Amino acid sequence: MAYDLLIANTRAVRPGEDEPVPTSIAVRSGRIAAIGPDLSPAGAEEVVDAGGRLAFPGAVDGHQHWGIYNPLDVDTASESRASAQGGVTTGLTYMRTGQYYLNRGGSYAEFFPEVLSLAEGRAYVDYAFHLAPMQAGHIDEIGMLVDEFGVSSFKIFMFYGSHGLHGRSTDQSSFLMTPPGERYDLAHFEFVMRGLQRVREQRPELADGISLSLHCETAEIMAAYSKLVEEAGDLKGLAAYSASRPAHSEGLAITIASYLAHETGLPAINLLHLSGEKAMESALRMAAAFPHVDFRREVTIGHLIATYDTAAGLGGKVNPPLRAESDRQALWRAVLAGQVDWVVSDHACCRDEAKFGADRDDVFVAKSGFGGAEYLLPALITEGRRQGLPLGRVAELVCANPAKRYGLWPRKGDLAVGFDADIVLVDPDRTWTVTAEASESTQEYTPFEGFELTARVDDVWLRGHRILRDGAVVGTPRGEYLRRPVSR
Repeated sequence: MAYDLLIANTRAVRPGEDEPVPTSIAVRSGRIAAIGPDLSPAGAEEVVDAGGRLAFPGAVDGHQHWGIYNPLDVDTASESRASAQGGVTTGLTYMRTGQYYLNRGGSYAEFFPEVLSLAEGRAYVDYAFHLAPMQAGHIDEIGMLVDEFGVSSFKIFMFYGSHGLHGRSTDQSSFLMTPPGERYDLAHFEFVMRGLQRVREQRPELADGISLSLHCETAEIMAAYSKLVEEAGDLKGLAAYSASRPAHSEGLAITIASYLAHETGLPAINLLHLSGEKAMESALRMAAAFPHVDFRREVTIGHLIATYDTAAGLGGKVNPPLRAESDRQALWRAVLAGQVDWVVSDHACCRDEAKFGADRDDVFVAKSGFGGAEYLLPALITEGRRQGLPLGRVAELVCANPAKRYGLWPRKGDLAVGFDADIVLVDPDRTWTVTAEASESTQEYTPFEGFELTARVDDVWLRGHRILRDGAVVGTPRGEYLRRPVSR
């Protein structure tokens, strides 16, 4: 049979299969048409000899922030190119009303079409959006967003009500642009959960693909500790920021969020970017306490490879903070124990001019967030091998599991017949050093500067179209907006 593309002499890494399998992969009309060791290249329009390199499914990065510090149309182009460098073929980016992003409030019926328009035709990878109900009217729009726009995942930022994005308190109404008299607080979070569960119950055929994600930190704890740390002055840099947003703040917020899920009957809860031992311990305790809630636990590649001591400068400021080496190792123990569901980049490009304050050494005036999608797959493979993580488990963590939870299965997340031909060739024996200069992101620095990685993403195809050749982005933007849940 004729194929558009045949990738021969590769070793396929499938989710859940510990060892890669020698095979060939055939592509027709943007989908995987056949997989097997004996596929004939005869009649194939293009044949690529992989030279024994690993073939992964395209990574599904379940947590990005396009447009948070740069215009959305600009970020969509540049940061999707950076994503391709990290083996990411699908990026799910968080979006909300209020300051940053589009810097406007109002209804999603008016806001979201503008989001889609700004992103259209600019992405080098496929993409979807998580949305955050920031005001009461947004809760009433959840059903509309599911039905008309294919948005099936939503978010709560638990600390926004009385603590600033970057570490100092801010006026809620001006920051969140909520209507007069409304509060972004625990009661609002409860009502979001009730509204989302109501939508799930009204659409049982879609319910498995509809979930709520939570950024779990406690505003009151962080505000008090920020004051203590700044006044004491004995800690500096990223260590000071970690102390100002202490780990038990995460644990407490996770406990509150979990009880609210139990109270409201919402069973689909994603606990985002758990940063260390206390957060993971709390998440596991809540899963045991409320076994009827389907908790999923997320960790970022940044928290898995860096600490406040090893990150390259204040560019590593992020929420929740990078923690100590003991926390990093605790996260790896959870990964190896099967207690982490997926790994993400939490990519939020923040250029130098926006990141740092007048005093570049003051962590409390720097902005939070940094890019990292370009290192997602190579960094996880690198550190995963050091820790003893099987390659098939890597494919679960960055491909299959987020695809299943976020309504992208069975098109994304696996190398199987009928799936999108999102294919990543990885050289598992290529050692290289991270430099910001080599990234396609517009961010001029990286907290991972100088880190040595021992695997490199060489070539990437998106639905059968090559978007990365020998580590360099090629072609024109082919990324498409994905309405979820997707279908074959």
